[in-house]
Amino acid sequence: MPSSSLSWQQGLAGRNPAISFLTSAENEMPTTSPGLVPGVRTLLFTLAPPEVQSTKPGRWTMCGRGIEKVAEMRMIEAVRAAITEEMERDERVLVMGEDVGRKGGVFGATDGLYAKFGEARVLDMPLAESGIVGIAIGAALNGLIPIAEIQFADFIHPAFDQIVSEAARTRYRSNGDWSVPIVIRTPFGGGVHGGLYHSQSIEAFYAHVPGLKVVVPSMPADAKGLLKSAIRDPDPVLFLEHKKLYRLVAEDIPDGDHLVPIGPAVVRREGTKLSCFAWGLMTHYCLQAAEQLDAEGVSVEIVDLRCLAPLDRDTILESVRKTGKAMIVHEDNITGGFGAEVAAIISEHAFDSLDGPVMRVAAPDIPAMPFNAPQEDFFMPNPEKIAEAMRKLAAY
Repeated sequence: MPSSSLSWQQGLAGRNPAISFLTSAENEMPTTSPGLVPGVRTLLFTLAPPEVQSTKPGRWTMCGRGIEKVAEMRMIEAVRAAITEEMERDERVLVMGEDVGRKGGVFGATDGLYAKFGEARVLDMPLAESGIVGIAIGAALNGLIPIAEIQFADFIHPAFDQIVSEAARTRYRSNGDWSVPIVIRTPFGGGVHGGLYHSQSIEAFYAHVPGLKVVVPSMPADAKGLLKSAIRDPDPVLFLEHKKLYRLVAEDIPDGDHLVPIGPAVVRREGTKLSCFAWGLMTHYCLQAAEQLDAEGVSVEIVDLRCLAPLDRDTILESVRKTGKAMIVHEDNITGGFGAEVAAIISEHAFDSLDGPVMRVAAPDIPAMPFNAPQEDFFMPNPEKIAEAMRKLAAY
């Protein structure tokens, strides 16, 4: 692991001693599962081989929560724990999607649920995303609480009509008589050599839609707490899980009914010179870039939005009014990306506080993320690109 990356991780763990990180040897290891039929839909990114998943070599941890009982979890384990606990708590909760049953999902998010809860509550579905979401809506309207998994976010678009025209608008069109309590989980994002159809970021399409909540956790504790809150929410929630984060970060999570409210953002790092807003994997890259700037005497505040709809405007504006400069970082294409909405809010409501232009760091307007490493690196924002943009903004 590069020393700069380790410094960032040690710095973050110093501020939150419940967080630990895995070395790069445990991540970014795309593979195909020998048990699956070769093809686009059966491509599997484990992000860590089985021996690493079990023994976790190279991990270093700084833990400390006093007498509070905690369990260390990676993102994928936190997601699984949230689903398990909610299925135990409420028998109306069920899971449905491609390979979620005996297979346990391509990333293992539903591993063990079929054996524990049976085929009536863990349903393997065909390759038909519109059917998965449509059936989930019907089940929700009849008193159940479905968790629908779309195997990769890239394949969610056949269900666009069901999500946007039906799930998001049912409460409004029925004058509040009906609601659709479903959670649509899906892994998104790049950086794992997933190529065109296993790397997309889709948040801007859906955060635009009133009636639909969009949640994007960056930390395991948030993944568990926000997912549990999403399952209990009476309205539809799109829950985006960055696939590269599944086994990248481990964090101590309190035992018991750990809930995180949907909506509020969180300041991951206090700063005074500029504010940086991000979500998902980009939160970690921004923290790493901020560590570089700190060594140069520039104090950067990092705000993890966590939820794009509803959006915590108050925290965004409070941070900008404090620092006077604003940057938004996201992995999606820059034109029409969700960062443009954040920039518009800042320009409209905090213009008098700005000491420089609102900047965005995002992917270029290329139709899809390339597979090969050099082109993928060109496409993806990374800590070095973010740090350079921070320097320019700080010097303005």
